[in-house]
Amino acid sequence: MKERKEQVAKGLLSIQAVFFRPEEPFIWASGIKSPVYTDNRLILTAPAVRNMVEQAIADTVREVYPDCEALMGTSTAGIAHAAIAGHILGLPMGYVRSRSKDHGRQNQIEGKLTPGEKVVVVEDLISTGGSVIEVVNVLREAGAEVLGIVSIFTYGMKKGLERLAAANVKNVSLTDFDTIAAVAAREHYIRDEDIARLIAFRDNPSDESWIGGTRK
Repeated sequence: MKERKEQVAKGLLSIQAVFFRPEEPFIWASGIKSPVYTDNRLILTAPAVRNMVEQAIADTVREVYPDCEALMGTSTAGIAHAAIAGHILGLPMGYVRSRSKDHGRQNQIEGKLTPGEKVVVVEDLISTGGSVIEVVNVLREAGAEVLGIVSIFTYGMKKGLERLAAANVKNVSLTDFDTIAAVAAREHYIRDEDIARLIAFRDNPSDESWIGGTRK
C-alpha cells in the first residue's frame, strides 16, 4: 500500500496535478489561502500516469471491495476514472449528478442502478468531504448498498475525516497529503523544512500562520 501511495504521488507531482507553492499561496474558491493546488483532471491528458492511476483504482476495488457490482463516479471529475476503471474490471458504471436534470427523465443518477446493488464511488479528491457524501446519500436513497469510496487523493483534513465517519462511509485513497508532501521533499519539489508548514495548513486551514513559516 505504501509503495502504491508513493508511486501515485510521484505521478501526480510529475504532471503538476498536485502542485506546491508555500511561498505564494493559491486562493481557493472559499477564500482560504492554500500552499497546494490540486487538479487531477490533468491525469486524463497524461497517458502513462493515467494508466497507472486507473489500474491502481481497479486494484484497490478488487482488494478492498471484492463484492463490488458497479462503480459510480462523482460529477464531473470522477466520471472518466469510474469509466476507465470499470472497463478494466469488467464492471458497469454510472455517475451521480450534483442535482437532478431539469428535463427528460430528470435523472440525478445516470446509468442503471438496481436496488440492493453493491456500488463503490469513485472520486478524484477529497478535502472537506461534503460533495462525495452527498453522492453517497443519493445512492443510498436510491437503494444502493454503498460499500465505500475510492479516491485518488485526500487531504486528510479533520473536517473531512469527521464527515466521512459520521456518514458511516469508508474511503480508501490512492495517495494522501502526507505522502505527497514527503515525496515532494525527497524529489526536490519543495524543501524539507516546508513539510511542517504544509501539515500546519492541513491541520488548520483557517490559521494562516504557516504562510510566514518559521525556518529551521
